[in-house]
Formats: sequence, C-alpha cells, structure tokens
Amino acid sequence: MRGRGVFSPLRWLAVFFLLAALVLTIFQLVRYSRLRANLPTGLQIAGIPVGGLDRQQAAQRLLEAYTIPVEMQYGDALIQLDPSVVDFQLDLESMLAAADIQRAQKTFWEGFWDFLWGRTSTTADVPLRASFSETRLRTYLEQEVAQRYDQPPSPAQPIVGTVNFQPGTPGSSLDTDGSVVLIENALFSNYRRQVALPLMRDEPPRPAFQNLEVLLRQTIDLADFDGLAGIYLMDLQTNRELHLAYSQGEAIAVQPDIAFTASSIIKVPIMVSVFNRLGDNPDEESLNLMEEMVEKSGNETADWLMDRVIDPNRAPLIVTEDMKALGLENTFLAGYFSLGSPLLSLEQTPANQRVDINTDPDPYNQTTPSDIGMLLEDTYICAQENGGTLAAVFEGQITQQECQQIIEHLVNNKLPVLLTGGIPEGTRIAHKHGWVSVNGIINTIGDAGIIYSPGGDYILVVFLYDPVQLVWDPASKLVADLSRAVYNYYNLPQ
Repeated sequence: MRGRGVFSPLRWLAVFFLLAALVLTIFQLVRYSRLRANLPTGLQIAGIPVGGLDRQQAAQRLLEAYTIPVEMQYGDALIQLDPSVVDFQLDLESMLAAADIQRAQKTFWEGFWDFLWGRTSTTADVPLRASFSETRLRTYLEQEVAQRYDQPPSPAQPIVGTVNFQPGTPGSSLDTDGSVVLIENALFSNYRRQVALPLMRDEPPRPAFQNLEVLLRQTIDLADFDGLAGIYLMDLQTNRELHLAYSQGEAIAVQPDIAFTASSIIKVPIMVSVFNRLGDNPDEESLNLMEEMVEKSGNETADWLMDRVIDPNRAPLIVTEDMKALGLENTFLAGYFSLGSPLLSLEQTPANQRVDINTDPDPYNQTTPSDIGMLLEDTYICAQENGGTLAAVFEGQITQQECQQIIEHLVNNKLPVLLTGGIPEGTRIAHKHGWVSVNGIINTIGDAGIIYSPGGDYILVVFLYDPVQLVWDPASKLVADLSRAVYNYYNLPQ
C-alpha cells in the first residue's frame, strides 16, 4: 500500500499536464478556427490589406478606399469626381471569392500545425476587379467640365484707322481622350486619386472674311479715294472668295463683274495661249520674247510673240477664244498693242454691257477682277497639282511644268510698289501689273498676283479707276495698303 502512494503525486502531475495540454490545444483550436474564419494574414485585395478581416469587413474597407472622389485639376480649379457618377463598381464577390481560395489552399490541420509553430503562409495578392462607364465619363467631361471651364480663343481684331490687327488671345480646351486615360488610372488606384487634366492650346482664329471686307472698306475711306475700287481675293487653302466693288463709301453689285481696261495684265492670258501652242521643244527666240513681254512688260514683243507662236493674223482673237473656253467671258484681247493696230472685233461682255457703272474700258483689251483672279487660280492649281481648269480644258497641251514657268515669269516681274509694296520684302509674289496713261493722265491702275505667305497662299486683284485722274503716289499707296491689310489678315501677329 505504501508503494502506491509514492507514485501518486507524479501521476497527478502527469494528469495535470495532460489536461493543461488538452486545454491549451482546445484554446489554440478555438483561436485558429476564429482566424481561419477570417482572411489570411498578410493578404491584400486590390492593394488594400485585409488580412485577419472577415468578408464583410474586407468589403467595407475596399469600398472606403475606392469610393473616395477623384480630384481633378483644370488650371487653377479643383473638381471632385464621385466615382458613382461614372458608374464605377467594384466586383466584390469575385475578389472575395479569390481571397477565399487563398484561405483554402491548406487543410484545416495543415494550417493549424503552421499556426502552432508560428509559420506564416505565403499568399498571393488579389488584383482589383472593377468597371466603369467610359461613355458616362466622356459625357461628364464634355458637359460638366469642358463647357464650364474651357476658354475659347478670341480672334485678332482690326486696329481702327490702320491696316494692322491686334493679336488675338489663345484659348484652352480639355483633351478629353487624354483625360479619360488619366481618370481611369485614378479610379483604379487606391492612393493616386489626383489628376491634372491635360489641356490643349487653341490658337486664335483669323477674323471672319466679313471683317476683312470691313477693313478694306475702311482703308479705302481713310485714303479719301473718290474713285472706284474693284477687289477680288481668293483663299487658295479654302477656296473662299471675297469680291468687293466700292465707290465713295458705297458697295456696288459685283454680279456681273465690272469691266476694267486690262492693259498689261492681259499678258497673263497671252502667256496661257502661247504655252497652249508652244509644244514640248520651244525655240529660244519664243522664250526670249516671253521673258521680254512679261518681265519687262514689252508691248511690241507681245505682238511679235503672238504672231510667232499663235497666229500671224488672228492671234488676239484666239487669245479671247481660249479665255472663253476657260469660262472667262469678260476677258478679251481684240487687237494688237502696236499703235494704229486695227480693232479686230467689237467684244460685248456681261461686264461691259452694264448700265449702272462704266469705267470707260479700252475696247482693245478688258478683264474683270474675278476673271483674272480665277485665271491665276487655275494656273496655281495646275502648277501645284497638275489639275484644275487649265489641265482639263487644254488637256495634254499645257503641262504642269509650263504652268510653273508661267508663274516663274510672273515672279520675275519685279515692281516694288502696288501689291508688292504691301508685303514684307522677300515674300514670293507672282503678279502682273498695268495702268492706262493717256497724255500723261492715268485713269486705271491694276495689279493681280499670287502671294505665297507663311500664313497661307492667296490671290489678290486690285483695280482702281477714276474718271478724272488717278494721282500715282496716293493711288499706288492705296493699292499697297490694301495688299498689306490682306497680308496682315493671313499673317496675324502672335
């Protein structure tokens, strides 16, 4: 009996430790069970730490992170974008299901054993799964942001009393496509929720053509010009036309156009007719006569050239026929330049049959601002693109290279006044000028040219007429001022 009592305390101690181990195991099992009911330690969903949280808590934390407004900066303005406005939605069920898979990678007892030994399991982060409506975002940007914050540019304005323009003001507009990309990145980020909206600089537009017409009228008024001004402008980029006839503060109808004496400007149609018949291998003498006719405005050489290349008897009438074939019904040459040359035909045109206005045009040669302007346009298009009316009407007879030669002859017509006097030195201009002087008295001055300017190419034709007399200095200055006004319109100050 005494032997049993000696071992009794040890037995009780063993039982105690066994019970303690059992209690500790049960306690740890309870702890582990609670932990296993939550998401694994260290797990991140969409970049948000959710380890140890249950599904509801994890969902709440994700919502708190991704429903923070996106702060957009437009210039100095700050705009708060609520994600719900663009229908931003988290796919919570899908992300939490992926997190559950992380938890189920090990069996209960494998996980419990790691828990007892303090070993942490490696978990893979769950990526963000969300969506938004790009359509709603674009609508919001266009209707709520752009309409409110965009600053439209203001066009340049004519400076009263001058032919100059006051610079316009550039504007800014929202780059919607670029903004969508940046905002999408911010919506899908849990910490970069600020966006500097990209803006586009909008350059000031040119004033309307109507404003240019007002400036031209003001320029004529400021010059105290009491005669008749005929102006034709063709924008070679847009094909817009400005056609103005103006006398003593009043606009005059330009349909049909007004007939003016063409004088040396008729040499442009002569050139076209010559090249129409010159052939592929022109002789040197004809080329020399052409140069003399245009670049030195030789009248006798014009007659010799027409006789040599076009026809020795009917050359002027053939030039007229060519112009009519091109649709220029108000442009004609009815006789040679040499004094005493007979009038070969009495030409009646819509322009010279007007009864409301009369510039006493020469029955030998006439044109209108629009006719000669359109002929220059046809030549320009032929030289640039090998197209247009010249190429179509005289197919195979006038080549692109010949049109380029016509323009080069006009470029070599050097004159520092009239249209050239209104453009900066060095600006390329292909033009032909002319005036009528009888007994030293000038009644008509004209200049028609293609101006190649940095801001765009254009055709400008100006005719001035006074029944009494055009004094050269103020008249030539007026043509230069009109030319400068148009040049400034195309090349606005920055």
